[in-house]
Amino acid sequence: MNWKLSLRACSAGDSLPLAPAATGGPAGLPAHLLQDPALRDVPFLPVGTVFHQEDGPGLARVTGHVWLPACGDGHALRCPLLTALTDLPVGDVLLTPTKTGRSLAWITLSDKGSLGLRTDTSGPALAQMVAEALPLCHTQGFLLPDEPAPLRALLTELALGQGYDLILTSGGTGISPRDISPQTTAAVLDYPLPGFSVAMLTASLAVTPRAAISRAVAGVLGQSIIINLPGSLKAVRENLAAVLPALGHALDKLHGDPADCGG
Repeated sequence: MNWKLSLRACSAGDSLPLAPAATGGPAGLPAHLLQDPALRDVPFLPVGTVFHQEDGPGLARVTGHVWLPACGDGHALRCPLLTALTDLPVGDVLLTPTKTGRSLAWITLSDKGSLGLRTDTSGPALAQMVAEALPLCHTQGFLLPDEPAPLRALLTELALGQGYDLILTSGGTGISPRDISPQTTAAVLDYPLPGFSVAMLTASLAVTPRAAISRAVAGVLGQSIIINLPGSLKAVRENLAAVLPALGHALDKLHGDPADCGG
């Protein structure tokens, strides 16, 4: 399905909130959806969705969703946030939104990292491992302190508000007073995936008996798979390697693939 967009000039890398033209929206919006004049809200587009001309390259990618201030009816407006993939000219253009590949969000839990006192290496490493195993259309990293409230809010927003396919956390899986990832994650899940946890624990126990204190959980929220990983670079690689072969199939089934699981 084609969408008619009215664009204002922007450069590659610029952000464009996308709103229905019928709402008017706040002054200065760089892009409006013109497809349906009666439309108030833009249909949900998960992160990683790319707008492109027919048989042409991608021009803009959905990289998030934002709430814009109240419009004419007094209600705030939730809109996709596009990132321009190339310089875009002023004018109306007919584009098709498609999503190919998986979207990945990784969250590093670190008090020192969140204060800029430590460089995060585990997050970029897990992103690279996933990219080598799955086709990715969008990747975004986040850095949080070891606090339950910000993690709970971010997990919920990434899964239900942004539509990420895969969300990985790094750090906080042990039993120290600041290790809060497992209980915080478990509290927001629709249901757990115990097989992922068992696979990671089994792989870790083959390396060190200290892995027995890991409390890492995995599960589903909405149409997102969330997996807790340890904080150390070595342990991240070991644990993620244990579940990577199953991730593609798991995401296919979660998103409605009717094919048999055997074979």
